[in-house]
Amino acid sequence: MTRDQAIIDSFVTMADNLVADFDVVDLLTGLADRCGSVLGVSAVGVMLASPTEHLRLVASSSDAMRVVELFELQSQEGPCLDAYRTGRQIGRERLQPGTDRWPLFSPVALEAGFEWVLALPLRLRETVIGALNLFSAAGHSIDERDIVVAQGFADLATISVLQHGAAMESQRINVQLNEALTSRIRIEQAKGVVAERAGIDIPEAFSRLRNYARSHNLRLTDVAEAAIDNTLDSDAWTSPAPPNS
Repeated sequence: MTRDQAIIDSFVTMADNLVADFDVVDLLTGLADRCGSVLGVSAVGVMLASPTEHLRLVASSSDAMRVVELFELQSQEGPCLDAYRTGRQIGRERLQPGTDRWPLFSPVALEAGFEWVLALPLRLRETVIGALNLFSAAGHSIDERDIVVAQGFADLATISVLQHGAAMESQRINVQLNEALTSRIRIEQAKGVVAERAGIDIPEAFSRLRNYARSHNLRLTDVAEAAIDNTLDSDAWTSPAPPNS
């Protein structure tokens, strides 16, 4: 499959998932995975703003990126925050140690193996609800064509969260964002539960939860709740996830 075919396939598949009562966290996780695969970058993440306008990490394609983005939120400094605050693209930026722009964020990202960053706001007209972040390792810069494709993924992420891709009432937007953030917390708890029960690492635990949800046509959030409540079928964590799940 060519890159252009992969891009088209990704957009068509993601759009097909925009059905009633879809799982926001699962969809955004899939979007991050597909975006990273199509563009060949090291990691992709999605942050959403809570009703109090504080960013929270909702999806990430790698644990290394997750740690860096959590540090970014804690230090309140970095490309994702800038993209959200300004509503504008940040990057294509090559990180350098000892620079004035992100003196706290840059060393942590570089230590994790990331050298290039790009952050795009998730926005619908004047409403900014979060940001899409792309991190790339040394030797792989992000070109103009990549930015165009990344913007397409950012727009799709925005539409996914807002569901109908149109102006929505402020109260409904806040409910959608709050549900996504609450779901993420429960899923993180479930990953820890499954990892402990099965004696596996966190990424594998997450893959098994996602695979079980998909194979049984269940919402990832509901599967996570069952794992936490100890009512989930043991097959969910004893069966290894297939590749690329």
